Amino acid sequence: MANSTMVTEFLLLGSPDGWNLSFLYFIVFPMTYLGTLLGNLLIVTVTTVDQNLHTPMYFFLRHLSILDMCFISITVPNACVNSLTINWVISVTGCATQILLVLFCAYVEILILSIMAWDRYVAICQPLQYPLIMNPQFCVRMTLASLLSGLLYAGVHTGNTFRLSFCQSNVVPQFFCDVPSLLRLSCSDTTSNVVLILVSAVVICGGCFLFIAMSYIRIFSAVLKFPTRAAGKAFFTCTPHILMVSFFLSSSTGVYLRSSGTSATLQDMVLSAFYTMSPPFLNPLIYSLRNKQVKEAVRRVMQRQLLLGK
Repeated sequence: MANSTMVTEFLLLGSPDGWNLSFLYFIVFPMTYLGTLLGNLLIVTVTTVDQNLHTPMYFFLRHLSILDMCFISITVPNACVNSLTINWVISVTGCATQILLVLFCAYVEILILSIMAWDRYVAICQPLQYPLIMNPQFCVRMTLASLLSGLLYAGVHTGNTFRLSFCQSNVVPQFFCDVPSLLRLSCSDTTSNVVLILVSAVVICGGCFLFIAMSYIRIFSAVLKFPTRAAGKAFFTCTPHILMVSFFLSSSTGVYLRSSGTSATLQDMVLSAFYTMSPPFLNPLIYSLRNKQVKEAVRRVMQRQLLLGK
């Protein structure tokens, strides 16, 4: 410690030793980012313009799409620019900001997915009470509560990470700053940080997973009593949400529970890219391609624009 130099900036590692990931940064990342923006912008536009989609389900879907665009914009454009300019240096402030925003978006996303599961449960199992339970005031309050608690959650983890001392190595074995990578670089005792991550993962991710699972267990037990056609329709409306939850929870859990080795591996890079890119990219694909209401709304909006253009 006496002969070490305190870190004033970090050096992101664009690729593991011996790997050339130019194809990833110049083809895959830009195309995925562009597809994510276009798809989510389409959902935001359609759910805003089309009056038929002014329901709680599409209210939360619209906010999920906005969140997804922000989520992927935190890491992917910066990684592409860094690869193009061959400059992977990031300031301590920039690193802290990136971690804060990633944690905030991830936390709010899992909460919105949980609220959407509750929305489907009420719609299918308590249809007569749906307008009373899922009223506009409730939707707005839940969204604000998710955003405010997300700021608190991200602030606590970011502050707890950057109270540590970073010395000697400043190479972050990732293409963006994340908490696990920084904990490996710290020359301080990180026990409390690891405990906080595990506790929050169990409470937040575990709690949301159980809540979502219980919601769908009740939904499935209820729809089995429906006629065959009605049961099939209920399953079809829930499938997109189940897919999104599965992708997001599996990828995010894998990132924070991966091995604590000090060197970068291609597996770490791919897992982190999957965690930050696949949910935002798949959201519009799942909801638009498998949702008849969204496809019809897109057609109505396009026809309206064509008529206005004439």
